[in-house]
Amino acid sequence: MLGAHSDVTALKEAEEDLRLRSAELKRSNLELEKFAHAASHDLQEPLRMVAGYMQLLQRRYENELDDKAREFIGFAVDGASRMQKMIEALLEYSRVGTRGGPLGSAICDAAVASAVRNLDGAIAESDAQITRDPLPIIAGNETQIAQLFQNLISNALKFRRDPPPRVHIDAVQNDGYWIFTVEDNGLGVPPAQTERIFDVFHRLHGRGEYDGTGIGLAICKKIVERHGGKIWVESEEGKGSRLRFTIPIRGDAAS
Repeated sequence: MLGAHSDVTALKEAEEDLRLRSAELKRSNLELEKFAHAASHDLQEPLRMVAGYMQLLQRRYENELDDKAREFIGFAVDGASRMQKMIEALLEYSRVGTRGGPLGSAICDAAVASAVRNLDGAIAESDAQITRDPLPIIAGNETQIAQLFQNLISNALKFRRDPPPRVHIDAVQNDGYWIFTVEDNGLGVPPAQTERIFDVFHRLHGRGEYDGTGIGLAICKKIVERHGGKIWVESEEGKGSRLRFTIPIRGDAAS
């Protein structure tokens, strides 16, 4: 009986520890969103003012400016625009855990179809081929799962080699988890960068080579972690990538 009592006590302590950690995570996420919202509000207005006045300066004194002055104004406007995009991306990142909506049943086939529709222009422009095996229904938020697939597919389209992009998505069950794979034939990731590509604002390439804020994969990671899984990449530089992530199989949602 003493052993049973000890087991119950340990279980209660573990449950209380989990409850406290969950409450702390929720509080931390709310604080992050408040910070991002404040940063967005406080920084966006002066950035708009800088860009607006620089453009006004360019229009009003265009005939009096030399090529170098026009180039400097262009740099200032571009810098303000990029900063605005980074602030918006940070705000989006902060809201993954607090405004993602409840976890219900997410139909992954529908989520991928939604992602493909949203990327229709980029897919047509690059002559990409997006294929998938039948995907499961999971316990999750379908809007966020669609955003997850959209970011991963978009990444494959952006970092492509000369051949048209080919992206294939599948999922298998293993040890209580669905393991999803998004495989492409793109540029690949250097071994030294496979951990860092999920960091906020981390970029593998210079801004002049590819557009973007460097936060798309960080958002993917946060979405996967909100659903109780993990995400990683298997890749060789120049030989494409396999982005893999797990989602726990929970009750009737698995099929």
